[in-house]
Amino acid sequence: MKYAVTAAAGRFGQGAVKVLNELVGAENVVVIDRNLEKAQGLYPNNEVRVGNYDEVASMEAALKGIDKVLFISSQPGGKVDRATAQKNVVDAMKKNGVKFVAYTSFPHAQTSKSALAEDHRITENAIKDAGIAHSFLRDNWYLENEIGFLKSGVADQPALYWANNKAGWALEGDYSEAAAKVLASENSKEIYELAGASRSYEELGEALKKATGNDFEIKQVSEDEYIKYLEKTGLDSATAAMFASFQAPINDGSLEENTNDLAEALGRPVTPIVESIKEVLAH
Repeated sequence: MKYAVTAAAGRFGQGAVKVLNELVGAENVVVIDRNLEKAQGLYPNNEVRVGNYDEVASMEAALKGIDKVLFISSQPGGKVDRATAQKNVVDAMKKNGVKFVAYTSFPHAQTSKSALAEDHRITENAIKDAGIAHSFLRDNWYLENEIGFLKSGVADQPALYWANNKAGWALEGDYSEAAAKVLASENSKEIYELAGASRSYEELGEALKKATGNDFEIKQVSEDEYIKYLEKTGLDSATAAMFASFQAPINDGSLEENTNDLAEALGRPVTPIVESIKEVLAH
């Protein structure tokens, strides 16, 4: 059985490959990334192949002889739109007769009203239309997304946010470990709504107080006020607006979740939130 991990040089890919190597042996894991030199440096014990989502021929060559694929979704904003780039990967899997794919998707991708869900919905449908057996790994929010909020607490400064509602924050490493374990499993589910416990920013802030030992203010402001705050930290207006937009899926309720799927996929409890915060801050 030959396994492959796409976009393997990224942080999620590195976590997944490490676990997958332990589960099935590095000799059975092919790592695929557009940056050959970086991937070769990261994975001296794995076969490394070049694969660029933007080019279907590149992915067809990279996936030759592969049975099971961890398909890590790309970031939006590339030179080829994400839906098209990811369809290239699906087409390449189908041409190579890939037997199973685990795809990192968005919470409730088929019904979510979030704009972020659209490309994932298209890709899920493409996988189903291709007739490839699959698990959709619908990841909630990585705790690492909140590094600015967390660092405010470390500095004993007010931890600001603008979004209402809750998110299922968990370590990116928990999500990547779960992905590797689903890929290696012979009894995976079709859909995993992967999330940590559902928390508000106020609750995340209280956990941050425990993690740091500091007693700072946890303060909700308007989105405009939050952007102005980010600009005062040195970000230009476009970057500040982009960072503020990361809270939009929380505010619109897309990330409020009640599920045990992450613990089920991990085969262990999700890393406790205070411990998770300490881990993020240690890096």
